[in-house]
Amino acid sequence: MRIVVAAKPGADQPWIADAVIGLAKQTGATVAVVAADEVELERFAGAPREVFADKARESAEALARRIAEAGIEVVTTLLPGRAVPAILGFAERERADLIVVGSSHHAKMTERLLGSVPLDLIKQSARPVLVVTHPAAAAG
Repeated sequence: MRIVVAAKPGADQPWIADAVIGLAKQTGATVAVVAADEVELERFAGAPREVFADKARESAEALARRIAEAGIEVVTTLLPGRAVPAILGFAERERADLIVVGSSHHAKMTERLLGSVPLDLIKQSARPVLVVTHPAAAAG
């Protein structure tokens, strides 16, 4: 089994790693943590692509470290471009059995204007998508 985990650039989401650790231990899955730099056209970006790529890489590496510390085989990949098409393309190429992503914490109006990566992955993916909510959101 192969699990693809989508890391949100600039975010620390250890609860996602914990959920993936549980799944991987139960199934014997290997894990690929991916993050997209979200730069569609560099000339229109507010900063050089490296700035966005560094945030994406840091988030992906933090998730991967936590997963690896649990003894699970994990690789990290930085993807160029918008998150949804980049993640879906990667999952397809890697023949992922599952895509895991953290839930969005945006207000409803913001999601309508900007979109929601988890929701868009669910709508567009031919593969199962598991959305993991923050433990505090689930408790409240």
